[in-house]
Amino acid sequence: MQYQKIHPALFCARLNRFVARVELEGREVLCHVKNTGRCRELLLPGARVYLEESGNPNRKTQYDLVAVEKGERLINMDAQAPNQVFAQWARAGHFVPELTLLRPETKFGTSRFDFYWEAPGRRGFVEVKGVTLEEDGIVRFPDAPTLRGVKHLEELMAAKKAGYEAAVCFVVQMDRVRWFEPNDVTHPEFGQALRRCAGAGVEVLAVDCAVTPASLNMRKAVEVRL
Repeated sequence: MQYQKIHPALFCARLNRFVARVELEGREVLCHVKNTGRCRELLLPGARVYLEESGNPNRKTQYDLVAVEKGERLINMDAQAPNQVFAQWARAGHFVPELTLLRPETKFGTSRFDFYWEAPGRRGFVEVKGVTLEEDGIVRFPDAPTLRGVKHLEELMAAKKAGYEAAVCFVVQMDRVRWFEPNDVTHPEFGQALRRCAGAGVEVLAVDCAVTPASLNMRKAVEVRL
């Protein structure tokens, strides 16, 4: 996926979940943060960030914060991007061969999964999670407790039991990582649910991304350690 009108800036402070103050071309402006996660290890004062300029003159903020540099690593932190790049990746044949249908936002039970898919003789659901938390090349999810995430995993197990194929795909929004693992310290219940999923036959995938300030594209499989 491609972004338009990207501007480098310096991060100043996060005012709330949705708004941050940045220094752009020598002046301070407000921007929309496209990730409601904590991102405490990323959004540090002085960090170089990348903003996409909006073409909507009626918006309160004219910029979206989409990526941040962490040392020599560039991390995309747009929470909407993983679903978009997964759809591109899946339709290009990298998820299920001979895919005939990929439908977003499909309800099953009391949940709404990111995608429902069909292929000759096969059908299933997949839930997509973006990963931005990294330490020493190890990436983890989640960066904050997520009861909604646990519920999605439980519903994936129910879908599998009902005869569908089921998968959770962790889109790692950076490259050059060592492996993926659940963040048991932050949310042990999520890690336990993910292990139950794997034991019940739900496929657990992690795929890294090629990242530039103006683009994000899924790249190759990352080892999953449960």
